[in-house]
Order: sequence, then C-alpha cells, then structure tokens
Amino acid sequence: MAAADYYKVLGIDKKSSPEDIKKAFRKLAVKYHPDRNPDNRTAEDKFKEINEAYAVLSDPKKKEEYDTYGSSGFHKQYSQEDIFRGFDFGNAYKGMGAGGGEDIFSRLFGGSFGGRAGRAGFHSGPQKGGDLEMETDVSFRDAVQGAEKVIAFRRNGKREELRVKIPAGVDNGSKIRITGKGGQGEGGGEAGDLFMIIRVLPDPVFSREGGDLTVERRIPFSSACLGTSLDVPTLEGDKRIKIPAGIQPGTKIRLKGFGVKSLGSNAKGDLYLKIALHVPEALSDEQKKLVEELAEKGL
Repeated sequence: MAAADYYKVLGIDKKSSPEDIKKAFRKLAVKYHPDRNPDNRTAEDKFKEINEAYAVLSDPKKKEEYDTYGSSGFHKQYSQEDIFRGFDFGNAYKGMGAGGGEDIFSRLFGGSFGGRAGRAGFHSGPQKGGDLEMETDVSFRDAVQGAEKVIAFRRNGKREELRVKIPAGVDNGSKIRITGKGGQGEGGGEAGDLFMIIRVLPDPVFSREGGDLTVERRIPFSSACLGTSLDVPTLEGDKRIKIPAGIQPGTKIRLKGFGVKSLGSNAKGDLYLKIALHVPEALSDEQKKLVEELAEKGL
C-alpha cells in the first residue's frame, strides 16, 4: 500500500474539498466493508487501503506533506503506524450502516501493531514517535577515514540541519542512528530516531570489499619478465614495493594492514596490488623490430 496514490484510491483529486474526501471515503468503506465481504481477501486489502488513504488526506498536516513530497517521500517520513496515529475511527464511521470503525480496525490492523488500539485515537497513553530514514552520500575517503558532515532533513514538516560524525570504516548500507531526531511523540511520548543510511561514492584509485582494498597497476612486458619496483598508492601515501621477475597478469600482492579500519575497532584489512599487463596500442619501428626478434626467440 505504500506506493498507492491515495487520490486514486478514493477516486478524487487534489482539489477535492474535505467534505468531498470524506464522502468518497464513506462510500467506498461501505462497499468494501469486511462485514459485507466475508472471507474476501481482495475486498479486505482494498478496505485497508481506503482507510490508509483517508487517514492521510483527512489530516491537513499529513495531506500537506503528501502533496509536497509525493507518495515515496511521504513514506520515508511516515510509517503505517504514524499514518494512523491520532485518527478518529469513531468519527470516520459515525452514522454509517457498516459496523464500527474501531472494532474493524482492531481486527484488520491490530496484529501488525500489537493490538494497541485506543478509544481516543490509535494508541492510548504516551507513544514514541516514528523513526525516519534518509540516504546520505559520503566520499570514499570520508567513509574509510571518518569525517563530520552537515545533513539537512525534514522532520514534522520542518527543515532541520544537523552536524553528524561519520565513523571511520562505514560502508555502503551502514546505518548511523541519531537519537531523538525522528517523528514527534504523542501524549508526551519521546521522539523517534533518525537513521542515516550511508551510500559510499566510488573512488578512482581504490576498490573496496569489506575491510580490504584493491588497486590495479599495469606494467610492461619487460618489467613482468625481469622484475621491477613500483610506487603503490595506499591510504597513508605511496609505498614502494618490489615486483618479482616472471610475475603473471592477474597476480595479487598483499600489503598487510594497509586496508580499511574496521568499524568500531582498530583492526585493519589489507591492500592488494593487482598486476595487469600493459600492451601498447602502437609501436615505433624500432620497438616493432625488437618485438619481432623476441617472437623469433619464443617470447
């Protein structure tokens, strides 16, 4: 239901008045009411969807958020539990021929929310606010070395800014919890939390897998045969290493402890130098002659 267009669900548009919204809801609620459609799963799902749409569009604040950010943006801030918090089922179903809304809602939604339906609204007593989630882009270097970042987000309909510490070692999908920056609580309840989901941007030099890094270097055929030395980039600066004679393309040389620091500890992964063979696209006459001579000798 999260991806549904609430206006389409009720068969109305954004210009509809509150009375039109209520009228459309009540008509559909009677049609798809579980008491009139026993053992009909399709009708039951439709009934749930109708109630969710009305819970949002009948609330001026939630409707404004929905109209401003669309379905996807709205559901990043509101869980289904948040949507129904404070919704007056008794008033919504008052005077209708179908059964009471509060009892029906408890039957259909109670299990998923722990069955905590209250007469004054969805919950009784202080309730913690819903949690929020947002994605944040972090550069490769900031992710592996740690940094501070200013983030902007919307909470309770208002724009807020916050300085957040990015711990060293975070990776794609890591979550940073910011206590008390989620949705507002009800009845004196504490605010929910904000979860910042990290999305690490790619790096032009390093690729990463967990705590290990890989860097690729191309060497000419002569260096592969005779051996050479290379300056290898690491997070701590270049490190010169020897390449043994006869090394094969695709070989990885391990630099222990030059990888990424593990999140929450001082342990580090490794860095792997991957050897690739550089084949020139064009040769001078002299180079071509030398290669031909090597070919004649079986190289």
